[in-house]
Amino acid sequence: MCRKNIMIKSSLVQTISDNNPHLYQRDVENIVNAILDEITEALARGDRVELRGFGAFSVKNRNPRVGRNPRTGERVEVEEKWVPFFKTGKDLRDRLNAD
Repeated sequence: MCRKNIMIKSSLVQTISDNNPHLYQRDVENIVNAILDEITEALARGDRVELRGFGAFSVKNRNPRVGRNPRTGERVEVEEKWVPFFKTGKDLRDRLNAD
């Protein structure tokens, strides 16, 4: 399946506003920002964020390793880092794979 549409935060806010005409767009924007900020803060604390039916956000540790510069082939030390990880929920997977 080829997906060509991209939803960015402003289009998410617009879609929610369009579907809820009783809400002001600036209030919807504040709500979306509050949700995303809270998810970000929870991940920064090392917490897991689970949205039932949608998925779970967590952080995973990547150990230090030796990588290669793709341009020169030179060995490069890559430091340990924490990366965000998202695992889809069953309902989302089922909906994406529905015929």
